[in-house]
Amino acid sequence: MIDHLLFYQLKPEVGEAGIKEMIRSTRSFLLRIPLIPSVRFGQTIDPKSKWPFYVLLEFESLEKMGTPRRPRLARFHEGRGGPNVASSYNLDYETDPSKDLKYS
Repeated sequence: MIDHLLFYQLKPEVGEAGIKEMIRSTRSFLLRIPLIPSVRFGQTIDPKSKWPFYVLLEFESLEKMGTPRRPRLARFHEGRGGPNVASSYNLDYETDPSKDLKYS
């Protein structure tokens, strides 16, 4: 599995209601992409955090992660979360990369 994490820094005027609306609209958009088996969202518990909101997309493989980026996920990435976003950052991780080890 591949985890694609997107972190968002929001504009100062975005409050709790704005974050909840971003989660709702982002979930609605991303769940329409059939090659994404899982979409999760979160808010930081640290009020001083630079990145108060994140999206986690899970893909079965690197190949499948590349497939849906054309065109729907590409549109999402280009928008980077809409007008409430000041900045965004993303990271990709392979989950449980040690799964092929003989001994654990």
